[in-house]
Amino acid sequence: MGKLYTILFKVPDLQRKILMTAMFLAIYRVGFYIPLPIVNQDQLANWQEMQQKSAAGKVFGTVAMFGGTSIGMSTIFGLGIMPYISASIIFQLLGSVVPSLEAMMKEGESGRKKINEYTRYATVVLCAVQSAFWVQYMMSPQMNVVLEQHRGFWPGLVCVSVMTAGTIFLMWIGEQIDEYGIGNGISLLIMAGILARMPVALRDLWNNASPSISAEQGKIGIIQIILLIGMFVAVVVGVIAITESQRRIPTQSAKHVRGRRVFGGTRQYLPLKVNQAGVMPIIFASSLLIFPSFILKGLERATASWQSDQWTLASAFASFIRESADSFQKQSYVYTVFYIVLIYFFCYFWTAITFNPKDMAENLKDYGSFIPGYRPGRRTADYLEKVMLRITYVGAAFLSLVAVIPSVVQTSLGVDYTIASFLGGTGLLIVISVCLDLVQKIDSHLIMRNYTGLVSKR
Repeated sequence: MGKLYTILFKVPDLQRKILMTAMFLAIYRVGFYIPLPIVNQDQLANWQEMQQKSAAGKVFGTVAMFGGTSIGMSTIFGLGIMPYISASIIFQLLGSVVPSLEAMMKEGESGRKKINEYTRYATVVLCAVQSAFWVQYMMSPQMNVVLEQHRGFWPGLVCVSVMTAGTIFLMWIGEQIDEYGIGNGISLLIMAGILARMPVALRDLWNNASPSISAEQGKIGIIQIILLIGMFVAVVVGVIAITESQRRIPTQSAKHVRGRRVFGGTRQYLPLKVNQAGVMPIIFASSLLIFPSFILKGLERATASWQSDQWTLASAFASFIRESADSFQKQSYVYTVFYIVLIYFFCYFWTAITFNPKDMAENLKDYGSFIPGYRPGRRTADYLEKVMLRITYVGAAFLSLVAVIPSVVQTSLGVDYTIASFLGGTGLLIVISVCLDLVQKIDSHLIMRNYTGLVSKR
């Protein structure tokens, strides 16, 4: 309580930043509940309930969580912040393959402003395309949540414009938090969307809880609740440990003699994060696994008439398609194996995009530093790449474990997926990562004003 008092009342600038951040997050959550005018809310609630119980709804819920939105994206902030994140990822990927964009990224502040401008334009295009597809789907017989009198071009255009403007407004809120608030604005918006699901998960846990030690049919017993709490604590500790873990490579700076003084010669460390890719591999893997589910489901409907009592090549193919579709829909063993393989692939892929050992070796050489036992230049770059390949394997294993925890908890303990997905898994990984970054920013503000930090020792 003493530290909280110091943060909120003893540092006026920090107090103002925290209050500004809270105000912008409150605006985001209020706008999240303002529905589109053409939507029948009762039918939408029924559709959401049906989707949450289906296997496909779990996948859509995981992807929607990354953008700070929900499955039924039928509000003014229905698209969330995901289009902006997608545009940023696209330009980051293009920056490694397009020479002009790569040169622009190396220009410093001016290049960064140009990239941000292009990202905003791309966000508008992505918002328009995604909202158009979503509004059209809402008007289709499959979803059927739009009022009959509003199923036309102009009402649809209004909804597309409103949803596009909502995402652009969220992008502006994130930039305002970066400038006037505290922390990364986009990350805080995603974290707020995830934490907003916490009351729902706790309510479901309370409604399904049973006072008996052993679980009853459709209920959660005391032993299961204890196991859930223990797993929650274990995942939190593991996420913090891996997020903060680093491989420190010793570096030595060359000595420089100027007059009678000797400069340099100090021993320092080059920190390499174990989880260099962050949560991006899980986002890519979850998004990519949506397509096999849709394709196999369509093939299953197309080959439904091929099934017969007698064995034929057509019936065998139809049976294979049906079993494969069930495996991806129910997120079984086959789905989990593909999920882990894709996480490993995207871990190495994203690390290769964001980590350039050649540039790092050149920077060490320019600053007069070197790694003991390795010549500056190519030998140093090869060594850094070798080390990063090894620690990325550990980071990918950790991400794979975190990603499959909700499915394991749901299957082994028999709890609802809403509870399992929050008490362990990707959402928890994002929340803890953002919270650690927020604590570090608050800590730096306190230290600059000669106060004792939250995590630093003075």
